[in-house]
Amino acid sequence: MTAAHDSSWDPGTRLRVLLVEDDDGDALLVEEMLADTAVPFSLERVETLAAALTGPLTADCVVLDLQLPDAMGLSGLTKLGQHAPGVAIVVLTGGHDQATGVAAVAAGAQDYLVKDQVDGPLLVKALRFARERKRAEQVEQQFLQQQLLARENARLERGLLPVPLLRDPHLDLATRYRPGRNGSLLGGDFYDAIELADGTVHVMIGDVCGHGPDEAALGVALRIAWRSLVMAGLPMADVLSMVERVLVHERIEPLFATVCMVVVAPDRRSLRLSLAGHLPPLLLTPGDGHLLSGGRVGVPLGIVEGAKWEALEVPLEPGWSLLLYTDGVFEGRVGAGSERLGHERMAELVLDIRHRGGLDGTDLLDELIARAERFNAGPLDDDVALALLSHEPGEPTR
Repeated sequence: MTAAHDSSWDPGTRLRVLLVEDDDGDALLVEEMLADTAVPFSLERVETLAAALTGPLTADCVVLDLQLPDAMGLSGLTKLGQHAPGVAIVVLTGGHDQATGVAAVAAGAQDYLVKDQVDGPLLVKALRFARERKRAEQVEQQFLQQQLLARENARLERGLLPVPLLRDPHLDLATRYRPGRNGSLLGGDFYDAIELADGTVHVMIGDVCGHGPDEAALGVALRIAWRSLVMAGLPMADVLSMVERVLVHERIEPLFATVCMVVVAPDRRSLRLSLAGHLPPLLLTPGDGHLLSGGRVGVPLGIVEGAKWEALEVPLEPGWSLLLYTDGVFEGRVGAGSERLGHERMAELVLDIRHRGGLDGTDLLDELIARAERFNAGPLDDDVALALLSHEPGEPTR
């Protein structure tokens, strides 16, 4: 059951009341009091609580007698409140039972009236105030729910969107994160970057299949596991194996994840690349750029037990940049057709952006997303994570 939603309480607004009262005399009294006012109203009466709970409720407010044949005291209020939580309720009590009226308000009623101490104007005022109190309660409840959701999203954000641990002033990490679900703040994509004491830099990006809070929570677990294992000094291949074990133990359903993991040497002249079902990053140089080889792509995490992932050695020249990405940025379809943008055409977009606009860092990532959306003829419908690690020539700081 839901309460009706009038736009305002102007003088022409009809007040719709449901009276739950088994006494004919008291029912007639309520009707006469409403009739004595200038307020337009409609009154529906039922004699039992069961009758009030049988069908949809369109009233603005319920006037509830606490002494019914099938409900005595606060039990009727409790049942009605559970059945129709959005409805304002005013209880009727006898003159000797005002304490019960106070208890009813504490139990969820918006107001109470003593039968022999009420007239028409007081009744109408109580009904209107009760309705507005209920509205205020609902607004407050929605606000509290939004606060809880915001805090939950903030916790997920701290897990999925970490502060990179980079000390080298010649390195810059630009990132962008765009969830694909309408109204959501976070998805199942994740990334991280860590510089160890010897100057080695570890960067990763990953994508949990699917969309929703379960995928986001799993992404948080995988990222934190990755960071912990890297900081503990585990070899690259062992890190992926252990992250996969975390995935298998933490997933609620048979989810899998793709991961791109990069280790940049302390002298910044080479990197090692491991791909678990993920497409290779785009290596940008001062004059050009190309996608790194995907010839050693292994299976995604969570697919094959005991899988291994081989690392690819890649030389670097001064002034390089490395773009890691998830598939949401290139899986959108081109225009209204069936052709997808694809990661190779995405790489061409990045090179064109650099050539024409000379953009770097977050500006380059923002322009890439904007162009991908133009190709897609609308917003991208999948999660997007981008991480651009850029190197300026010079000796790294240890």
